[in-house]
Amino acid sequence: MPMDFVEQQAHARRKTRRLILYFTAAVTTMIGVIYVLLAAFLLGSRHAPFNHLNGLWNPELFAVVSAGTLLIIVIGSLYKIREVAEGGAALATRLGGQLLNPHTNDADERKLLNVVEEMAIAAGIPVPQVYVLQEEEGINAFAAGYSTSDAIIGVTRGCMKLLTRDELQGVIAHEFSHVLNGDMRLNMRLIGWVFGILCLTIIGKLLLRTRGRKNPAPIVGLVLIIMGAIGVFFGRLIKSAVSRQREFLADASAVQFTRNPDGIANALKKIGGMEYGARLSTDYAEEASHLFFGNALGESILFSTHPPLKERIRRIDPSFDGKFPRVAIESEAKPPPLRPAPKAGRPPGIIGALGGAASAVASVPAANALSQISAPLPEHLVRAGGILAALPEAAARAAREPFDANALIFAMLLSSDDTMRAAQLKSLESQISIVLVQATGKLFAAIAGLERDARLALAAMAMPALRRLTSAQYDVFTRGVQSLIEADRQIDLFEYALQKMVHRHLESRFRPGQKSVVQYYVLKPLVEDSVVLLSALARFGQEDEAQTQTAFRAGATRLGLDPNRVGMLSGDECNLPQIDRALDHLGQASPRLKALVLDACAHTVASDGTLEAREAELLRAIADTLDCPVPPFIESASG
Repeated sequence: MPMDFVEQQAHARRKTRRLILYFTAAVTTMIGVIYVLLAAFLLGSRHAPFNHLNGLWNPELFAVVSAGTLLIIVIGSLYKIREVAEGGAALATRLGGQLLNPHTNDADERKLLNVVEEMAIAAGIPVPQVYVLQEEEGINAFAAGYSTSDAIIGVTRGCMKLLTRDELQGVIAHEFSHVLNGDMRLNMRLIGWVFGILCLTIIGKLLLRTRGRKNPAPIVGLVLIIMGAIGVFFGRLIKSAVSRQREFLADASAVQFTRNPDGIANALKKIGGMEYGARLSTDYAEEASHLFFGNALGESILFSTHPPLKERIRRIDPSFDGKFPRVAIESEAKPPPLRPAPKAGRPPGIIGALGGAASAVASVPAANALSQISAPLPEHLVRAGGILAALPEAAARAAREPFDANALIFAMLLSSDDTMRAAQLKSLESQISIVLVQATGKLFAAIAGLERDARLALAAMAMPALRRLTSAQYDVFTRGVQSLIEADRQIDLFEYALQKMVHRHLESRFRPGQKSVVQYYVLKPLVEDSVVLLSALARFGQEDEAQTQTAFRAGATRLGLDPNRVGMLSGDECNLPQIDRALDHLGQASPRLKALVLDACAHTVASDGTLEAREAELLRAIADTLDCPVPPFIESASG
């Protein structure tokens, strides 16, 4: 079965609710144990601070224990949650990671960057920043962040050095599964919550150092230290309950994505065959253990966050005999360079309409159109490799540096008409430096012949570099984008899709505001907004009025609406500003409702068996705005 992105996001939300139950049960148990231990001690003490402790039950003592324990746990959790709120990059740095230079000449690093870029483009998300834990000899990797916009990929030095390209691709595909399925946000929250439980040990050690004949603090401290050990047990139990099954799912998704079970299976075998395995030496290994590809604490840990290594391998390779090959970094050969040689001809199955002025594309059934939105497939990986191989070197290099990434986005927005393009560049001169204007003009020449999928791939590659702008630089950048779009007093669909991508993946970085909260769980208040999208898709894809009505009816029926009661809107009622407003409302819908709307949109555009350039671009913008990654469209996709 293809991975259903929206369903997996909903599953991750359910996991969060289950995590709350586990956490509540752990805290309640710890309060109970602390109370019983203190009550038993104070019951036999002549200096008991509670005058009426004539039995094990004392409401006053229970209230003090409960309040004190909860205060410690809550303060500790809030402290750690605030710390990890800085995002995946901050966590990677704390684990000892170093940001990989995008222009590195090291063959191993170039191999890693190439694999990550291919995976991101194939999955339809911005290319994550890549961190390497240079001091870690074991084979391991992790994904961290709160969304596809700020996700990072981290790998150990051993992972980068010891794995072949296919094996590394399997590991990175596993991590991308966590990115796409919403596991990252859950894992980041888990770090904060579990740390609160472990804070009891820290407080206990402080109390144990206090002195005084009648001072009960050392006794309380000893109890807290004991409870801290119990807290470690509960922390691992919670992480195990949340993480183990997700690791199996991520393994399966990696196989589905790459269609190469040997890649991830051999990576797991190498973990079992080396001295360090997947273990980490960093002091933060315990708190972040559930983020990693392999067990960062070793295979023998009770309630491990990961299933046994042999069990994971046998689910992928049933013929595995349980013997691991011996592996060492020194014996590993150098991997191939980053950029593969361009393949002759055009990869099969690519939709022609996304590559220029052509307007018709090959047949794409509705089910395939939606499955391509929901689940990246091996065909998308092949397509991404083809896009990367064909990119002009100047454009690919520009995407990796903040200054040049500005110029690259500007260049994508320049008109093909010489007169209009000159006017656009002239308007830019009043807002940005002349050097940046000149760089924009040069890059336009480099990308002028690129198809639209390749341009969007370049924009995705540019996101990490653009995130490194200062706030002032970002303000200049956004003004430049707006100026170029408005120069011809109209916005085409490519400009709209690019603008939505830039806004969604960068705005929260530079202008953090109120977090999006789910407000709609039923379709009724969103019917008008849904009709706007269905009407726009029907009209963009059809010229014949009868075909337009047929397309709208297909989508409306799929959404459960009666086309006879909900009429299609006119062109003026479903223009891009109207679509923007509709998407703002639909963005606050539950994952289930988003899935329903996207399903209806897919059936609308595919009602006539073809997917045209305008339909594809609008569908991409809609899905991306609703937080659903969009791989490059291909003609067919096997389920």
